[in-house]
Formats: sequence, structure tokens, C-alpha cells
Amino acid sequence: MNIGFVGTRFAGVDGVSLETQKLAGVLRKLGHDCFFCAGELDGNAQPGYLIPEAHFSHPISKQLHDEAFSAPQLPADYFTRLYDFADSIRAELEKFIAEYDIHVIVPQNALTIPMGIPLGVAITELIKRTRIKTLAHHHDFYWERDRFITNGIQDVLNDAFPPDLQPIVHMTINRAMQQRLRAIKGIDALYLPNVFDFATPAPEPDDYANRFREVVGLAEDDLIVLQATRIVRRKGIELAIELMRRLDDERLVFVVTGYEGDEAGSYGDWLKMQAEQSGIRYKFIGDYVDSERGERNGHPVFDLWDAYPHAHLITYPSLYEGFGNALIETVYFRKPLVVNTYPMYLSDIKPAGIQAVEFSIDITEQTIADTRRLIDDEAYRQAMVEHNYAVGEKNFSYAVLERVLKHGLALLESK
Repeated sequence: MNIGFVGTRFAGVDGVSLETQKLAGVLRKLGHDCFFCAGELDGNAQPGYLIPEAHFSHPISKQLHDEAFSAPQLPADYFTRLYDFADSIRAELEKFIAEYDIHVIVPQNALTIPMGIPLGVAITELIKRTRIKTLAHHHDFYWERDRFITNGIQDVLNDAFPPDLQPIVHMTINRAMQQRLRAIKGIDALYLPNVFDFATPAPEPDDYANRFREVVGLAEDDLIVLQATRIVRRKGIELAIELMRRLDDERLVFVVTGYEGDEAGSYGDWLKMQAEQSGIRYKFIGDYVDSERGERNGHPVFDLWDAYPHAHLITYPSLYEGFGNALIETVYFRKPLVVNTYPMYLSDIKPAGIQAVEFSIDITEQTIADTRRLIDDEAYRQAMVEHNYAVGEKNFSYAVLERVLKHGLALLESK
């Protein structure tokens, strides 16, 4: 079949973009052709159909979003503007489907979190009008985020985030979402955790990756504590800075690979101030890391996989995650981690058997002692990462992804 992924963007190193590429890879292995439609597409998301209006940062989409979550009641003309704009996006989606003869669409979080309200409405209307078979992949529901509680579009959210329509098979990335979707909207969904290709070990760094330390200004004997996430508040990066401060180890350098800009505010500037005041060694290298290798401002750009081999340990202090793509990536690269026990870690990842230095918001003396052992005890480190790799291979592998996708497509056949 020809399968079309639809989202706000398929670019960069956010979890949705990364998981989309994994789904596409497995679907191609199963003999299907994959195509991409979004407001932003990088070189990995090809062949593609660009709809700039589908991006959550498009001026009209952003305006509609900001209005929607500013007050419990909105003027009538808001809905006229919303549906007119959504209808223009729907028309472009139909062109995408016609151009590539798409048989199944896979909305990636676009029917889940209302960052792009017009896109979600457009996809819902498309499904209603065309009855196209749909495998909807949900990463973050709106009712899980405080910032969406006050809104003037509850009927729109009820209708489109996500829609309960016959041609749709739903998939959630954690079991809690699966249960709440059934409880809140009466919709059954398949469970599809974040995955990695554990059957194929992580590649050894090549000559390009071996330049990483030199280019970003790190010495060969620096012990890198890697924060391999975007700079958004729910990542709890200040907790990792506090951990570094308490460790007080001159060998360590805290390295943040992610970029800022997906959420309003000045979290990144505040983090840099916190790091400076804490007296730790740190680097924010978002300008040097992207989803693909390349060049920017006259210097090389690395992908995340170039950075991981250089890390001594990984911090994952998130307050909330839909699942934890970067955590599973850490397991895949056989790196030890320090993790804040966010809800989905406790419900889906820890019960599978993953081992880590754990803390719950507070950095305790035990946290410091356990982390110091992780830093200095090579045998302890090695045993942990090998154990975690085996757990990942069993529970978070491409074999799991393939099984769920086959099941989902089989369910669509009966619709």
C-alpha cells in the first residue's frame, strides 16, 4: 500500500519525528511505500508534500491556538475563521492523497495534542468526507497538559482530538493513555511503545562522529553528562543542573544537545543562568546538533547518534513524557542513566526491568552516592547497560513495532 504520514512537522529530533521514521522503516520492510505531508519536512521525510499552513508556528494557526486557550468563551467569528482555514488545509491534504495515491493515512500526534488546531480539524473532516482508512498514532493527549485546561473550543476538542470515527484504528504510546482514552472517550487503542532497532547494535563512531568533541570544545578526558532532549520545561533540565552542582566533580561537563523554541517563554535563558550560578561546567550545543549531519554558520552539524558514543552517562530528569524516546535511545546506545521517575517511566518502562539511578524530584544524598558509583565503577556501569539492552530487545524493539503495525493494518482491512 501507499501510506501517508500526516503531521505538523517531520523534521528535527523531537520524539514524534523520530518515531515516525521508525514506523516508516518497518512499513517499508513490510513492502509498503511511505510518503510524508506536513508543515515542515526534512531530508528524512521524503517523498513529501509540504503544506506550510499545517505547521503549528504558521501565523494563522498560532493565532487560532493562542485565542482558543486564552478564554472559556470565544466570539462566533473565531469558529468561522477556524473552519475556513481548516478547509483550505483539508483541500491540500486531498491533493497529497491524490498525488501519491495514498491508501492509508497515519496522523502523527496531529489528532492528539491541539498545537495545530486547524490541522486536526482538517484531518477529521477529511476522514469524514473520504472515509480514508486511518492509523492514528497518539503521543500526547490535550487533557494531560495544564495549559489546555482553559479553552473556548471544548466541542472542537471533543470532535477532533481525537475523533471517534469508523475508519480509524488508534495507537497510544503508553498504557495509561490507552486506558484514559477508553475511559474518557470510549475509544479502544493499540499499545505501541517507543522502540529502537535492538536487533542491530548501535554503529561505532566514524571519522565524522569522532570530531564531535573537538568541534564543540570538549577535551578527550572530559566526562560528558549528556542531556539529549529539547529545551522545554517538562524536561526538568534544572534538576540535572542541580545534580551536577551536588556532584561537584571537575571531570564532568553537562552537555545539552537540544534546541529551544517549541514553547513560549525563556526557559533556555533561565537554564543557562542556573548553570552559570551553580558553578558547573556546561555547554548548550543545540546549534551543533540536528536530525541530519550538515553545516551551519560555518561549522559542522552532528546528528544525535554522533553525540551518544562520547557520553559517560545520560540525564533524563523529565517531569512528564508521553513515553521517553531519548530514554530508550540511551538503552540502545548502552549508556547508563539517571532518571526522574516520571509517571510513564513508572507505568511502562521500569516494570519492563530497566535499571537506572532513580530520584523523585528531590536530589537526595542517596542519588548523589548512586550517581558517583555510576561514574566511577566501570563494572557496575557495564552490567547495568548490558542488562538494559536485553530488556530493550525484548520489550522495545522493532519486532514489537512490526507486530503492532501488522495488527493495526489487519484491523483496518475489516473497516
